[in-house]
Amino acid sequence: MPAPADVVDEESLARAVISALAGDGSTLATAESLTGGWIGTTLTGVPGASAVYRGGLITYATELKATLAGVSAATLRRDGPVAASTAGELALGAARRCEADWGLAVTGVAGPESQDGHPVGQVFVGIARRAGGPGGAGAASQTEDVRVQELALAGSRAEIRQATVVAALSLLLDAIEARRSAR
Repeated sequence: MPAPADVVDEESLARAVISALAGDGSTLATAESLTGGWIGTTLTGVPGASAVYRGGLITYATELKATLAGVSAATLRRDGPVAASTAGELALGAARRCEADWGLAVTGVAGPESQDGHPVGQVFVGIARRAGGPGGAGAASQTEDVRVQELALAGSRAEIRQATVVAALSLLLDAIEARRSAR
């Protein structure tokens, strides 16, 4: 499998993510806002994805971040739909709702205009790893790991959305590989 730094396009990243998840015996779920399902579409374009990709939530509307992905109402009131805390809760919510080991979430502003004081290109990628089970799901006695990365992307709306897909898959691949190396 190629090293994460060597993979730069979305199709190659998706293949590498699917391969890494399969090699780890783990599963993945996604929660997408600004990408509107693009990450899920990219992953399911890989033959064999069904062995590791559980599914995804498209939470474009703010209220769906709460009702579908389980983001707390307090987080949405305090921080809003475009925030690190929201991205982290989206990732963990996707993993929990879809009973997956990993959750990957994106929320941000693709443009063409800023949103609620957030500039165009501000994106948050959340990655969650559930505790317990063969790949991580299930054990309440273990800690769940949630990480969030803020991105500052430039370009057109389409370019920001595509760059989000690439960055999210790359960050997930890095996280999977780091976990594997730490064992």
